[in-house]
Amino acid sequence: MLLQIIRSVSQVPWPVGCAKLSTSPIFYKPQVAEEVAKLLQLKAQLNGGEESQNANQKFTLKTPKGTRDYSPEQMAIRSSVLDKIISVFKRHGAVTIDTPIFELKEVLTGKYGEDSKLIYDLKDQGGEILSLRYDLTVPFARFLAMNKISNIKRYHIAKVYRRDNPSISRGRYREFYQCDFDIAGVYDEMIPDAECVRVVYEILSTLNLGSFVIKLNHRKLLDGMFEACGVPAESFRSICSAVDKLDKSPWEEVRKEMVDEKGLSGEVADKIGEYVRLNGKIELVEKLLQDEHLIKSKSAVEGLEAMKTVLKYCEIYGTSDMISFDLSLARGLDYYTGIIYEAVLLGESGKGDDVAVGSVAGGGRYDNLVGMFDPKNKQVPCVGVSIGVERIFAVLESKLSANKSKLRTTEVQVYVASAQKNLFEQRMLLCKELWDQGFKVEHSYKKNPKLLAQLQYCEEQLIPLVIILGESEIQKGVVKLRNVNNREEVEVARNELGIELHKRLENYKANEAL
Repeated sequence: MLLQIIRSVSQVPWPVGCAKLSTSPIFYKPQVAEEVAKLLQLKAQLNGGEESQNANQKFTLKTPKGTRDYSPEQMAIRSSVLDKIISVFKRHGAVTIDTPIFELKEVLTGKYGEDSKLIYDLKDQGGEILSLRYDLTVPFARFLAMNKISNIKRYHIAKVYRRDNPSISRGRYREFYQCDFDIAGVYDEMIPDAECVRVVYEILSTLNLGSFVIKLNHRKLLDGMFEACGVPAESFRSICSAVDKLDKSPWEEVRKEMVDEKGLSGEVADKIGEYVRLNGKIELVEKLLQDEHLIKSKSAVEGLEAMKTVLKYCEIYGTSDMISFDLSLARGLDYYTGIIYEAVLLGESGKGDDVAVGSVAGGGRYDNLVGMFDPKNKQVPCVGVSIGVERIFAVLESKLSANKSKLRTTEVQVYVASAQKNLFEQRMLLCKELWDQGFKVEHSYKKNPKLLAQLQYCEEQLIPLVIILGESEIQKGVVKLRNVNNREEVEVARNELGIELHKRLENYKANEAL
């Protein structure tokens, strides 16, 4: 035991003012005890000073820039939205996966074009250079290559991180959720692509967000358009990133960026401007197929033929009423290779002039991304869409606030109340019986709460049913069942309570859905 004390003491830096023990095997036990006591006293003083310093330190209580806390009301909205989105994903046969929130930096580098500057890098603390994931698409491609998967339909809901300038009012954060739906595999042209459009259509229709439009374009058409206008091939991606800003900036600003920052001539920029202002449906595709400049580009013709096919499939799927073939849509990320799409809320007017949020979904085809991670460059064609749920949350929160609507934050179905004192054990017993039957039940944590306070709590929490226990009801083997909404009360036999609750809750659920 004494040797253990000496070893533990010898491993700690010796404080100034303490005599150091001799390493000689000849020592005195009282000396050891005295020196250990001094050491412990100095350690206590040191720790006490640190705690005092921390206690006196002043700091601002806030979340980091571009992040947020979620209140119970906000979490209720989020859970409801995600449940509806997941139900659409599952309806289309998707399975779910998960990946780490950070990846090797080399996995993410070079996949996002100019947006790569928004990637969060992590300090090396374990021998690996890491970055927080920027989206869920690149990790998905890494997942496919690493696990040798060539065919999957998956959805993934998780947080991603971007070192961006946040705009909380527009649902733009540095830490936020993405909901991705992707189809990987070799299939006939544009069939999976049209289904991704249908998935977006179903989600936005289900969430009742108002009028929206799903813009479609094709990367090959964009490249062919740039080629026809005289853009050098090495500048395609940077010019594409500039065009991608047209949903946020006027053409004059985008043109200025092309000319002043990216070196295009004004004449070439003006030619691009003539095309990117066009939008329509199948008629526009037919018109562009007659364009004398575009038809000279093989890439442009391939893109237009693909658009013709996908617009036909969208009509079959019943989504064409919300579709717009829009040549200004560019999607600046480098990994897109084919169709690209973006869903935009149009606001209450349905014209887009009062939109406060903008794009709420986007995606496209990325056939070459998986091969970047495969040692043999084996390609797995992929197409997918990402739902911007943070922006959807912002819209729904704003609507609820404007309507001053009360939102349920719990799923409690039944509240067990007592009308007299000393019935808390009876309440506990009834709660236990109902929990055993699968009901969502709550009661007061006070032994003798006032009945009025219990009933008011149910109204505030929007709990639909209350069971009221009294001494006379217990003696007769019945309970009072109260409808919180209309305050009607009926007596129900204790042994028939479960059946009656199921019946009333089914009616409540049906009315709530109307």
